[in-house]
Amino acid sequence: MTAPADFLPSDPLLHLLRRATYGPTTAAIAEIRHLGAAAWLERQLRPAAIADPVADDLIARLPLSRLTIDGVRAKVRSGALEMYGWHTMYELGCATIARAVWSERQLLEVMVDFWSNHLNVTNPAGDVWDSRQDYDRTVIRPHALGRFADLLKASARHPAMLTYLDNRFSTKYAPNENYGRELLELHTVGLGYTESDVRNAARLFTGMTVSWDTGRYRYEAGRHATGAVRVLGFRHANKYASGGQTAAMALLDHLALHPATARRIATKLCVRFVADNPPAALVNRLAKVYLDHRTAIAPVLRALFGSAEFAAAAGAKTRTPYEDIVATVRTLGYAPEKSGTRSLKALYWITESAGQAPMAWAPPNGYPDVAGAWASPSGQVVRWNAHLNIAAGWWPDTLRRPESLVPAFVGPTPATYGALIDATAGRLVGRTLAPAHTEAIAAFYGKTRASALKPGDAAVGWMFPHLIALILNSPYFALR
Repeated sequence: MTAPADFLPSDPLLHLLRRATYGPTTAAIAEIRHLGAAAWLERQLRPAAIADPVADDLIARLPLSRLTIDGVRAKVRSGALEMYGWHTMYELGCATIARAVWSERQLLEVMVDFWSNHLNVTNPAGDVWDSRQDYDRTVIRPHALGRFADLLKASARHPAMLTYLDNRFSTKYAPNENYGRELLELHTVGLGYTESDVRNAARLFTGMTVSWDTGRYRYEAGRHATGAVRVLGFRHANKYASGGQTAAMALLDHLALHPATARRIATKLCVRFVADNPPAALVNRLAKVYLDHRTAIAPVLRALFGSAEFAAAAGAKTRTPYEDIVATVRTLGYAPEKSGTRSLKALYWITESAGQAPMAWAPPNGYPDVAGAWASPSGQVVRWNAHLNIAAGWWPDTLRRPESLVPAFVGPTPATYGALIDATAGRLVGRTLAPAHTEAIAAFYGKTRASALKPGDAAVGWMFPHLIALILNSPYFALR
């Protein structure tokens, strides 16, 4: 029986690229071979120093995705944008895909996705019509490789989160427990809190609200519930309403540094980068690194990617539908159109059809990141169809592809069908296929591995995209 790791090349550099990026590209492979794993990782951990011209150009084509809260509201008032800002949220989804496919700051994009799920605010959603793009721009992205405590506090004070989890409506007369509960259960310590912890957290966050006039965050002392609070070892006298926001931030710092939070974050990072059921010893070590570095994430990532458990985890993760579509374009090396956003919109709707448009998960727990959650025949068919559509240039039909695919992917026409399949697989998944799998693909063309390949054969003409798709449909590509 074939083990999952047997489908992957035994190359630690490719293993790192498959996990720390949205999929290897020829340029990324050349770069990591030149720099080595450690230097490549350090470069990715400092994304501001990485030039990103292609992604920057694409984001410039999506101006609504970069609007401030004031900017969205001004456009709505002027009539330049429809009420509830659906186009703004849609452009944010397209911008997210653009960065995932073409950004050079790949680890940043992977971590933006990680935190967008951990601190989920659904996009699109009517209640956050004016703030969701700002949440991405001012909360998730700036803190994705920083300190979790800072990210948590920024999220707690952002109108998108305050609206999504109802804290903007919470007052001393009627504390709303939604944010307090999800803060404990999903954002920080996980299960193990008490109902008293939830009630006290909810009371402490009263007064942190959103202005109905401007859509911006504000603290209203008159809405804050005073009185002593106790939450998971945190105590505060909370005597004065004027100090309610300061007390709330102190609770967030306490929760960010709680050992249970450290273990939860470490576990989720291991699920993302190592295995669906991560090794307990690695989780424990990473939790210690997290606490030793006061919630800084970069040291945790260094320890994770440098661990023996990570090195041994080839084949232990499967790409989600979103990753699959993004990795398809990256692996093929197709470029965006020279102007416009038609391909980005098409890719967005493909991910939506596959069940995983970026940030579109409705419940507050974010998209699942384990293989079993996505094991669906219908979802698999969507991805298989997408592989062929993208490879052949049918949809999106505006991506820039090589004029002749065979020379671009394999060079001169090989002598046999087996050699064609081997060369194509080497280009797409970094290794040749098992002999039985090569034989099965040759049989698709009515040939064997040893059959002579002629320049006029359909396999190197109009049917070559089918060969690409067959390889992308396989476990050789599906594994993360």
